[in-house]
This record gives sequence, C-alpha cells and structure tokens, in this order.
Amino acid sequence: MSFQFLDAFKFLKKDAFLHNLDPRTKLLLALIYTICALLFTHLIPLLLLLMSLIPIILYGKLGKEWLKSIRGLSFLLILIIVLNTFFISLSYALSMIIRILVMVSSFSIFFLTVDPNELSLSLISMRVPYPYAFSFSLAFRFVPTISMEAQNIIDAQQSRGYELQKKGLINQVKNLFPLLIPLIICAIRRAFNVAEALESRAFGSRKERTYYYQIHFTYKDWIFTSFLITLLIFSIFIKLNFNFMPELIKWSFSV
Repeated sequence: MSFQFLDAFKFLKKDAFLHNLDPRTKLLLALIYTICALLFTHLIPLLLLLMSLIPIILYGKLGKEWLKSIRGLSFLLILIIVLNTFFISLSYALSMIIRILVMVSSFSIFFLTVDPNELSLSLISMRVPYPYAFSFSLAFRFVPTISMEAQNIIDAQQSRGYELQKKGLINQVKNLFPLLIPLIICAIRRAFNVAEALESRAFGSRKERTYYYQIHFTYKDWIFTSFLITLLIFSIFIKLNFNFMPELIKWSFSV
C-alpha cells in the first residue's frame, strides 16, 4: 500500500505546451471536462471524451505521471466494477470508471502544470478574495508533504511488524485505519502551526496587495479556450438531442 500516487498531483516544472498556458486556461480545462463527464452516463460518449484528453496529456509530456495517478486509483476502480456490475450492469460500471478517469485526469493536468504562485494569482484575477485564494494555494502546496508523511507512516508501521500487504478487500480496508489516523493527526498539527505562523505575521492586516508575478492570456490560451468551449457546446448538444441518436449514444453491453 502506498500514497505515492499523490505525486501525480504535484507541480512539475517543464518546458511544455501545457506548462506555458495561463493557469486560468488549465482550470477551465479541468472544469469543462468534469462537466462534460457528468453530462453522460453511457459508455461511448465518455470513452470519446477520455480519448480526446489523452493526446493533450501526451503532448504535455505528462504520460508517466498520469499513469501513476491511474495506478493509485486501481483499488477504487476495481471496487466500482464489482459493486456496479453486481447491482446494476457491466456497461454502467465501465461508464462510471471512465467518468472518474476523465475527472481525475483533467484535474491531474491542472495540478501538474500549475505553479502554486500562479494558482493564487489566477484565482485573485477571477475576483476570488485573497484569503480564500491563499488557502486553496496553501492546500495545493501540502499535497507532496502529505504524500511524504503518509509514506513515512507506512514505513514506520511496517518496521513494527504490521502487515500492510495482506490480500483481500476486508484486509485492505482494515489496513487503512492505522495509516489514516496518524496522518489526520499530523495534518491537524500542521494546520495549527501554519495558523500560528500566519497570525504572527499579521496575515490579512492589509487589504490591498501588490504581486511580483503577473499572468496574461496569449493567443495559445485563446485557441485552447475556444477548443474547450466548443467541446462543452458539442457535449450539451449531444445531451439535448439524445433521442435522435439512440443507437450511437445508448450503446451498452448486454448483461
């Protein structure tokens, strides 16, 4: 058992197409793909949505990190297949898996390619109050820290002879408790330390702030944003005209 899949949501500095886009463009990507994924419950539209996202991931040089995030969700995906196949149908189970993959992949792109400093600036530029923007950016920074602490807890438990690699669904669930409880305690302690540090520096005493970094939309951002808006409009059109294409859209496995 490992929490290293959280590294798939850790910012990586690269000279690639996605990294050079404005943070607001990448936030729009995550939101639009999530909305489009929630619009559909059938397999083919969701599969096409995922296929349209894969070239973006590969072109952005994020293939390895994307696969790591998928491997980290393997337990959840297997659980979804088993439960939904048993209670509903196999086609519905596969549709829900692809929906989760689309949403996780889109937000993984966002977190992997957005610098925490640029994240707070993008939220502020969208009229989000600075305390909320700072809080979200701070939580974003703690993702790799939580991953490291979780791995330390796993190593400590294993050094004490605790068997975390037991097979079976029930054993896997039981193994989470000796990991999550100390992890939650560490997170609470860290939150108190950060709060005390902010108070000691008079955080929020000034309403107006100046910023060293500035973010701007470029022509690449406008082109990519146009693609995203077109995708959203097309998805809504397909959803509203569902009955005109039943054979294509409503295809499913017979179970």
